[in-house]
Amino acid sequence: MRVDGHVHVWDLAVREQPWTASLPALRRSFGLADLGPSLDAHGIDAVVLVQTVCVPEETPELLSLAATHGEAGTAAHDEGRTVRLLLEGRAGSRPSATGRVAGVVGWVDLCAADVGARLRSLRAGAGGAALVGIRHQVQEEDDPRWLCRPDVRRGLGAVAEAGLVYELLVRPPQLASVIETVAALPELRFVLDHGAKPDVSAPVSDEWRRAIRALARHDNLVAKLSGLTSEAGGTDWTVESLRPFARTLMEEFGPERLMFGSDWPVCRLGGGYDATIAATEAWLAEWGPDERSLVFGGVAERVYGLGATRR
Repeated sequence: MRVDGHVHVWDLAVREQPWTASLPALRRSFGLADLGPSLDAHGIDAVVLVQTVCVPEETPELLSLAATHGEAGTAAHDEGRTVRLLLEGRAGSRPSATGRVAGVVGWVDLCAADVGARLRSLRAGAGGAALVGIRHQVQEEDDPRWLCRPDVRRGLGAVAEAGLVYELLVRPPQLASVIETVAALPELRFVLDHGAKPDVSAPVSDEWRRAIRALARHDNLVAKLSGLTSEAGGTDWTVESLRPFARTLMEEFGPERLMFGSDWPVCRLGGGYDATIAATEAWLAEWGPDERSLVFGGVAERVYGLGATRR
């Protein structure tokens, strides 16, 4: 499969996305039908849907979307599911697009005493087999050592016990706690999103590079080659201006521990899907076809176990 490992969908008629308040380009609903033409144009066979807000209702909705595989959009509408617009998108129902959902990275309250039970409940529901990981907006936590809290570590242990991945949405000041947490939980598989959102408007900092190198020493973590164009924003960035950040991730993790993610529709802030794909392919051009194939699908299939969840 050729996989986009980082896609978001949301419906503002169902739920607000407060983080988009100052981002006009994202102040609308985005369904998979909107992305379908781009997936077709770039030969993307499957996508992984990733949570956007820390509310318990969103994950069952994303799993329900995964459960349809394109055939049950009309039935879901007739049953009055709250995911109706997610299924239809702004451009109308496109089964070929919804059928590409291979996995879901959802959210649970890691600080809850019953994290394990909540994960089991999600898996028992519609589309539960598509649950491949959990993520929390750690980047919004004031405590730079939030990941090191005993209650959070207990929750992460439950994620590991469930056989799920934990995705790290953090910023550079939080990387010290990330390194400590990844080392403390070797039984848990981690995925680093967006390179921890470095400041791509400036040269690569030695501090960020050292932190990425330290993380790469841990075999239980892989990274997404994602979010760089989103962080750059606008159209002033170039393939070359972002190449040092991409190359750092490529050099430290290599093709067997790096996966592509578009960060759609957030990548619209930095030129859109086509520009993000083009930049990624340009960065990866120094690798051979086998290595590029790993980044564009093989690693996601292995880390998320996507072969089983698509059927």
